Amino acid sequence: MTRRAQFVPYRPKTILNKHKRPDHWFWVRYSAYPYKGCQHGCEFCYCREQKYYPYEDADLAVRDDFAYRIQPKENAPNLLRRALHRAPVDLIATGDYQPAERKFQLSRRMLEVCLELGFPVSILERSPLVLRDLGLIQDINDRATALVFFSIISTPDSAHYQTICRMERLAPPPEKRFAAMEQLARAGILTGTCMMPILPGLCDDDANLQYVVKWTAEHGGQFVLAGGLTLANQQRDFFFGVLAERFPDLLARYQALFPSGSYGPIRSNWQGTALRLKELCEQYGISDRIPRPIIPGDKRTLNKLVVEALANQTYYMELNDEPKHRVWAYRKAAWAIGDTPQDLGLIYRQMGLKGLESIQNVGPKMAHVVERLLKGWLGG
Repeated sequence: MTRRAQFVPYRPKTILNKHKRPDHWFWVRYSAYPYKGCQHGCEFCYCREQKYYPYEDADLAVRDDFAYRIQPKENAPNLLRRALHRAPVDLIATGDYQPAERKFQLSRRMLEVCLELGFPVSILERSPLVLRDLGLIQDINDRATALVFFSIISTPDSAHYQTICRMERLAPPPEKRFAAMEQLARAGILTGTCMMPILPGLCDDDANLQYVVKWTAEHGGQFVLAGGLTLANQQRDFFFGVLAERFPDLLARYQALFPSGSYGPIRSNWQGTALRLKELCEQYGISDRIPRPIIPGDKRTLNKLVVEALANQTYYMELNDEPKHRVWAYRKAAWAIGDTPQDLGLIYRQMGLKGLESIQNVGPKMAHVVERLLKGWLGG
């Protein structure tokens, strides 16, 4: 007998996760989600990890409860309003359009709070249900900014398409996500694909990578951001069980890639895939990085553009195995400029290179790098 989802509303004490600075992948400073557990139930989902879905009986919860015991955070909109009133405006990751959203509408109410308080939003989805709130998302985009992108790791053209669909369980098929992406693009919303996780032996072949990039470009997406599988604690055991049952020929490979105590895959396995994806994105005229959303009226826009450029350069330097001290020089400079409260353009116009060098972790060499970036935006 098919198990039905059980909804267990609860009232958490907090909703907003705050980070010292925006990450250099998704550009989010905050995150707040309305549900614990997910009816989509994708078998590779990192949200089964204990830090995201705490539970008493770990093995039982991962196997049986994650996709069927859904906990709506019934006071989430009020908690979010209270927390954002005290927070500097920056990008917040929110929204969860699993089937429970049709009944509880918590994602919509949280987006209404973001609109009310002028916060930009980033929504990562597997469901076209997000289009229900397209008008609200457009209002947020007009006032602040909005990014809506879709988790997609295969297309109907792909050799393992049916296999991936089975592993994604109740998630709507990728072609419906691409159709939703096209509607968002037509509405002027920044959109694209989050190709995570790329599963070794199932969706990391060149043909599948090209299909995902091609479909994204053809449906108005501006980027494909890719990432590898992560496996920790009970989720690792759960996923290895899935492989043992359905893909026993892959199990040894995954055990080698994800030794006990690791979190992500062995580095060499990921680099080649990421570099190939970069080539494909260039071929189709899109990016392999998320363009940093710009908040209208933000007085530190120039700082954020420089941080974006330095962070992207850091990523490519790592992929190409450049010396670690150079990689860290770019990363630390990006952090320091991101933390600088003054407008970088004003610092440069008033003090030139000396002003840039006065910023922590921006020495003479890095100051010239930053100067070239600034001249590209300021002219001269």
